[in-house]
Amino acid sequence: MSEDQRVTVDRLGHRGDGIAEGPIYVPGCLPGEVVEGAVNNGVMAVPRIVTPVSDRVSPPCRHAKSCGGCQLQHASDSFVEGWKTDVVVRALAAQGLEAEMRPCITSPSQSRRRAGFSARRTKKGALAGFHAKASDVVIAVPDCQLVRPKLAAALPLAEALAVAGSSRKGELTVQITDSDSGLDVAVTGGKAIDDGFRVTLAGIAQEFDLARLAWDDEVLTRRPPYQQFGKARVVPPPGAFLQATAEGEAALLACVTEAMSGAKYMADLFAGCGTFALPLAQQGKVHAVEAYADMARALDKGWRMAEGLRHVSHEARDLFRNPLLPDELAKFDGVVIDPPRAGAEAQTVQLAIAQVPRIAFVSCNPVTFARDAARLVESGYRLDWVQTVDQFRWSTHVELAAQFSLQ
Repeated sequence: MSEDQRVTVDRLGHRGDGIAEGPIYVPGCLPGEVVEGAVNNGVMAVPRIVTPVSDRVSPPCRHAKSCGGCQLQHASDSFVEGWKTDVVVRALAAQGLEAEMRPCITSPSQSRRRAGFSARRTKKGALAGFHAKASDVVIAVPDCQLVRPKLAAALPLAEALAVAGSSRKGELTVQITDSDSGLDVAVTGGKAIDDGFRVTLAGIAQEFDLARLAWDDEVLTRRPPYQQFGKARVVPPPGAFLQATAEGEAALLACVTEAMSGAKYMADLFAGCGTFALPLAQQGKVHAVEAYADMARALDKGWRMAEGLRHVSHEARDLFRNPLLPDELAKFDGVVIDPPRAGAEAQTVQLAIAQVPRIAFVSCNPVTFARDAARLVESGYRLDWVQTVDQFRWSTHVELAAQFSLQ
């Protein structure tokens, strides 16, 4: 049995745990706090806080201690904003870069418009919610402070789907998105569908007044689940990527629009369903490139049904394996790029050669962003500014937007 130790937390790790000298990992603690407790394998799993810091706050959600959905509810907003900005600063510094850092923009509580709930059958019915911390146990979160109230109120829906289509040993992932016409639900991990089960799903969709219900590849649409992108209304494919909050999307779009100011012909790379391409079409022509053909088609249909937009062309293309080359990029006076966490190393190489006048770069991974930014700066670009955006409130997830221009 290990003896208790008393340590001072030096910093936060990338998962939000406090780290003391050793290193000793101390979950739920903040830099500067003095804590004590038993240490096993470098982890103080149950720390007692001897001296708290002023940035410690009472978690706003009663599930904070048990639920694994949030990591930083015990920290003040100002601390989290500063920490996330510093994550970006340190990632840039590791590549020898620095930039003007704009104040972090944080989405409000109860603003997440999409969430992936876990649901399991039980002896008495079903249980839906999020996983407990460091566990595959599902815990109910009926008054979650992270998601929109419509999503928090949809846990009985997830339970009904688990009762209908999950085995006792299996677990459903029930992704619920709040659309302009009602809840849009996509389920994975359940049993195979047959005629009888189709009838059951139709009954559930009607009972909970869903706009759309997708069970793997089977899709039941009662009303098109529209999302508004500028002047265009788009119906994304089931389970398609969407910015987590409307407020976060607006912040990123404002940055992209600023970076593209004056551009008349733009490329939007990793365009998704048109989050940036369609609003930008109010000022100029846009060529949208997206790997998933169904998302590109949704973007195109939204553009065709909208009024007052310039021409938007689209292309289904894997930019990791087949990036746009300099001769293809030469016709654009601005490029927007919003890659997944892996970044856009192959495409950045081609952008660096092409010397497009302006680039708006959106990223969900400061490390890969800094790597790609260094490539652009080496080729003559200036990193004008970086805007940190926190739409994954109380998590360790960091997003940003940045502007590059030729020097």
